[in-house]
Amino acid sequence: MLKRLVLAFAGASLLLAGAARAADTSLVLLTENFPPYNMAKNGKNFAQNENINGIAVDIVREIFKRADINYSLTLRFPWERIYKLALDNPGYGVFVTARLPEREKLFKWVGPIGPDDWIMLAKADSKISLDSLEQARQYRIGAYKGDAIAETLAKQGLNPIVVLRDQDNARKLVNGQIDLWATGDPAGRYLAREEGVSDLKTVLRFNSAELYLALNKNVPDDVVARLQAALDELRQEGAVDAIMARYL
Repeated sequence: MLKRLVLAFAGASLLLAGAARAADTSLVLLTENFPPYNMAKNGKNFAQNENINGIAVDIVREIFKRADINYSLTLRFPWERIYKLALDNPGYGVFVTARLPEREKLFKWVGPIGPDDWIMLAKADSKISLDSLEQARQYRIGAYKGDAIAETLAKQGLNPIVVLRDQDNARKLVNGQIDLWATGDPAGRYLAREEGVSDLKTVLRFNSAELYLALNKNVPDDVVARLQAALDELRQEGAVDAIMARYL
């Protein structure tokens, strides 16, 4: 009996210690302008804390609140810079990003936060018809520098023409500077509408991805577990779908 009590007490002490460490932890979270998931309220490329909103931002705020973990939130530019900061600095995280096989061991992951299908968009009056990614090789493809979509296309030898802001591809497509825009769905359509571009059509859907919060590998496992549990709870309650419905 005494042994069981000692073991039970030890287990409870470990749980309490883990909760205390999580509460004491403060993470530095970085994001970018990637509507409708993350965006600065003023549309600029720098914002902090309450001046940032979007689907992923609202979800991340809620899971950190439920997990009782402190954080700071900054939106910066460009994506490559903030991705590297999260990769290299203990206590940092970046969102949202695709959980690709080559990235799996680079971070600790919380998610999925939302979908990000990969699509090829063309002008509404375009004669382009695609059945496979290979057929896109003959066209000029615009993509977002540093993004998983651009990296994947480059690895497959499609040589995308990259820009520093994905929304610039909407205007380039309409102006005839590119033939196709490789982007995410729903992000690409949202960005196009923000640029006043609506006459686009999907000519190929070539991947289905999920977006995550990527945490530096030095973030304690118990912190990651608490955040994941909070997200799972949020999704089970239907709160994730409700947040997405506010923006789409």
